[in-house]
Amino acid sequence: MSACTPTRHDRASRRTRPSPRRPPRLRPRIAGADVSASITVFLIAVPMALGLSLAVGAPLEAGLVAAAVGGIVAGLFGGAPLQVSGPSAGLTVVTAELIQIYGWRTTCAITIGAGLLQILLGALRVARNALAVSPAIVHGTLAGIGVAIALAQLHIMLGGSPQSSVVANALALPGQLAVIGGAAPLIGALTVAVVLLWPRLPGRAGRTARRIPAALASVVIATAVAAVAAPGLARVDLPSWRSHAFPELPHGPVLALATAVFTVMLVAGLESLLAAVAVDRLAADRAGEPVKPPSPAIGSATAVPPQRSDLDRELCGQGVANTLSGLLGGLPVAGGVVRGSANVRAGATGRASSVLHGIWVLLAAALLVTVFEWIPLAALAALVMVVGVQMVSFAHIRNVHRHREFPVYAATVAGVIGFGALTGVALGVAVAVVVSLRRLGRTKITVSEQDGRHVVIVRGQLTFLSVPRLTRALGQLPPGADATVELDGSFMDHAAYEAIQAWRGAQIAQGGSVAFTGRSGGSIALSGRSDGGVALTGRSGGVAALTVAAAHSCCRPWTPWRNHHCHDRPTSPVHTTSAISTTSLTEAVIATPGSAPDTTRPEGTHRLRSGLSSFQRNTAPLVRDELARLASEGQSPSQLFITCADSRLVTSMITASGPGDLFTVRNVGNLVPPPDALPTGTPPTDAPATHTAPATSGDDSVAAAIEYAVEVLRVESITVCGHSGCGAMQALLRGEPETGPDTPRTPLWRWLRHGLPSLERMASRHHSRSRISGRLPADEVEQLCLTNVVQQLEHLRAHEAVGRRLAEGTLQLHGMYFHVGEAQAYLLTEGAGSGTGHDEVFDRVGTEEPEPATTRPATGPTGQPATCDTARPATCTTA
Repeated sequence: MSACTPTRHDRASRRTRPSPRRPPRLRPRIAGADVSASITVFLIAVPMALGLSLAVGAPLEAGLVAAAVGGIVAGLFGGAPLQVSGPSAGLTVVTAELIQIYGWRTTCAITIGAGLLQILLGALRVARNALAVSPAIVHGTLAGIGVAIALAQLHIMLGGSPQSSVVANALALPGQLAVIGGAAPLIGALTVAVVLLWPRLPGRAGRTARRIPAALASVVIATAVAAVAAPGLARVDLPSWRSHAFPELPHGPVLALATAVFTVMLVAGLESLLAAVAVDRLAADRAGEPVKPPSPAIGSATAVPPQRSDLDRELCGQGVANTLSGLLGGLPVAGGVVRGSANVRAGATGRASSVLHGIWVLLAAALLVTVFEWIPLAALAALVMVVGVQMVSFAHIRNVHRHREFPVYAATVAGVIGFGALTGVALGVAVAVVVSLRRLGRTKITVSEQDGRHVVIVRGQLTFLSVPRLTRALGQLPPGADATVELDGSFMDHAAYEAIQAWRGAQIAQGGSVAFTGRSGGSIALSGRSDGGVALTGRSGGVAALTVAAAHSCCRPWTPWRNHHCHDRPTSPVHTTSAISTTSLTEAVIATPGSAPDTTRPEGTHRLRSGLSSFQRNTAPLVRDELARLASEGQSPSQLFITCADSRLVTSMITASGPGDLFTVRNVGNLVPPPDALPTGTPPTDAPATHTAPATSGDDSVAAAIEYAVEVLRVESITVCGHSGCGAMQALLRGEPETGPDTPRTPLWRWLRHGLPSLERMASRHHSRSRISGRLPADEVEQLCLTNVVQQLEHLRAHEAVGRRLAEGTLQLHGMYFHVGEAQAYLLTEGAGSGTGHDEVFDRVGTEEPEPATTRPATGPTGQPATCDTARPATCTTA
């Protein structure tokens, strides 16, 4: 089936391919949430379309044509149901250069050619291969384009005209600043201020106002102020649709035109595919949130199954949209993260939102021309300048630097700024190749002697480039000596393999012994089978591969269940470990001997039984003695750990704790109801009167756990741990869905009301905004997650037992934030955690070793003296 054929994106479509006898459904189903989401995206898309048209020097109506075509056509035929397409910010520099060289009508023809090329590549199913481009190159390209956009639009905002290149714009900027004057800079500054401050409006009124997109609010406010204070300011001039320019046959050198077509296709395609992947990630995060059914209010959301994009179909859909947009005289079209993320956050459930947004743009282009002509050009330039600045993401720079690819990023940015998008990409690819070759050739080899045995440590990849150093190092060992070779790499080519084999054979022939180990100490076998988890095996192509079976095995600790089922995928003898050698071993523990595996058992039950079987087989023998001791002595944890019920948060893993260490309380949103909270529910009507909870009772479940931990177990500290991407915090930010007066609150919202003080604290001006050391919170969700930890610590201090122990100095409170995607923990600074009013800053936890534990007297579970290791409370022994 062609990749361009539309298919339905539901659960069934991911398991089986659609039957060719049933044509795909082109008319999307429309839900209430899709209508409200389409309006939200429409309010963002219109000012952006006009601003991008102004930025490239195209007719202003061309942006509206691209927004309408991108929404309707790409929405219907694309493979990313929640992505919204339109005029591309990433193509601004490319399109502006093409218009300057060839004119607008030839640029439309180039857009048509790029669209046809996208359709061809989508039909050949190469879209997934495009993601193999280094993220440093992609982010560097977008950053370079963002710098170019910002500099060009800054000239317009200051009342001048942009130059022909980025370098020229930078050189002309001091002169432009010297003659600054008039109302245009003030209107531009007002637009920038509204765009940046609008998402941070405090209080209930601010939450209501934030339902209006910042882009629309900034343009409306700037237009209103300009109409009163500067009526003579240059404004949008939309020509009549009767004079709209359509494409013409291109004129110019064939090679130059082909390069232009390829450049537009490359940048638009990469931007669309990366945006589709990002929108998929946002949709998957939203799918796990506990939310109510869709509401017609703007901003409502519903939990829908995550829909993985069909990238080949998405590339085809973008190609069809670009072809039609070029034919109709519109800008090039691409998917955008800004529009797509707004669509997801607004609650869209399918492609109907994108299609409706395109229809609204089409109606506005026909009916609201007079309204558009009131917009000042300085406001649109300021809006696009902010978009350009935001394309230079410091989070991406930190990520690239952490992966040691900053030279690639910097070379791409410099190439895009100095020579254009295509040259910048080519320069980035060249630098990436050089960096990869340098890493491949960097191998550190050291020789030492330990306990009479020679040790050779090899760090890095073993290729023919490192063979001279390898043989020289191995030649330093005495003939016939006992030696251990520690290999720490992931690849070995044939030349290195032969050198090691020859030296090994000579050592053994002279009476010595040679052992090969990995970095962790596991043995390595130079044969076709693994031995202890790492295998060096010869391949038919003359290449030997170093394969760490323990790392690549499908049965790994601390991974989801889906990674624990070797029988779900074929296994290779090279990757088979001694713990789980074949499929039959796992099945033998579950199924009756001599019987076939039960394929009718539900998947969840099968996973549970398989996991329990794995524990009994591999883990239980290691912890049985410790659990027997704890069973006889009772529990004596040192810490109460209050955290979210999110399945991605494994408390014992991130705290490196074991049985008996933590007394854990988990709930939705890691909330601690204050002692004076109202009851979370009411008893049944037929319950006895004695069972009725008093009006002042709090949430007894969490309160009982706190009292037991503090009064009975005598824990030394309490930690409240929040995490990134918390669904409860996202639900609080959206607000409770509107219901009728007779409709009672759901149990979820009766519980989430305990998080409302955190929402009020974040909006309040009387409290410091929680921060992460070294960077600002990524978005409102992360800001609320951090603030919620601080607020719940205040609730915790209000409990009588906690307050008494704090006054005695025998209890400590800690705030913690765990970023799931980065696997990074942050601890609240000591002053903020103690309630003394210090700045609420979460400091990054490093990898340095903690101070040695001290032995102190303590009290065992029976009140007898005990000796405890403070770093490992489970090792307490009763005297």
